[in-house]
Amino acid sequence: MHFRRLIGKKCYLSPLDPADSEKYTEWINDSEVLQYLAINHKIYNMGVEQDILEEKAINQEPAFSIVDAQTEKLIGSCDLHNIDYINGTGEMGIMIGDKNYWNRGFGVDATSLLLDYAFNVLNLSNVMLMVDNFNKRAIKCFTKVGFKEIGCRRAAKNLAGEKHDVLYMDLLSSEFESPFIANTIAKTLSEHTSEKIQILS
Repeated sequence: MHFRRLIGKKCYLSPLDPADSEKYTEWINDSEVLQYLAINHKIYNMGVEQDILEEKAINQEPAFSIVDAQTEKLIGSCDLHNIDYINGTGEMGIMIGDKNYWNRGFGVDATSLLLDYAFNVLNLSNVMLMVDNFNKRAIKCFTKVGFKEIGCRRAAKNLAGEKHDVLYMDLLSSEFESPFIANTIAKTLSEHTSEKIQILS
């Protein structure tokens, strides 16, 4: 079951549901999807994937399912990890597993919602990510959201016998405009102010 925790223009983020393990297992065994993931050398069956989802749910990790807001169809997942609450830093990852949703703006929408959570709920100040230099679709998505390239680790990805660079990108909270949480809070404050005026009058 999915819940509309953060709502965007195209999709919404919902807490991970272990009941979706079959769909996630299908995606991470698809070579087209897997080539872009850091886990492309591992073998996952549904039991392993369900254990991973259950562990994340129990530990209340900041990980979400990505759901098409119109059709209620599960299309991917995203998460925050390596979080340092003292210094306000973290890293993010995203997977649009359903290839029918590639190049349609869902990655941009989901990334923006995840960053909204990172900056305006967890109060992080810097979120970083790593992306393979051949993953042009992802680089375009992250750049559109506001990420900037901060470095490159040369020949750090070995795929089918070829070496590829891994790019490092980051985004500051001061460079980000909230797509959902700020509007929700503004609406609540506006209603509260209106109620207060009515009581005083």
